[in-house]
Amino acid sequence: MSEHGQPHIAPLKTYLNVFAALMALTVLTVGVAYFDLGAMNILVAVTIACIKAYIVILYFMHVKYSARIIWLTAAAGFIWFVLMFALTLADYATRGWLPFPEAW
Repeated sequence: MSEHGQPHIAPLKTYLNVFAALMALTVLTVGVAYFDLGAMNILVAVTIACIKAYIVILYFMHVKYSARIIWLTAAAGFIWFVLMFALTLADYATRGWLPFPEAW
């Protein structure tokens, strides 16, 4: 909603540009999957996915045209997601640090 209570309607060209950007990023994701980047594969894939999520949040969820409190709420949700994802990856990455206990 805009400041006057009327919903903001983006022009069709904006949606077509967003669609083109999302398709280009999808092609980039598939293209990067064919290269062996070692441990960077996950980082590159997640970075591209975060960029796509950012575009979807801005345009399809109309956050770009919303009040600042909506921006704050969306940013807090996104930061919380990144924090949970980082903690999960940290747990997964450190699983091999300790030796497995031996059998009885």
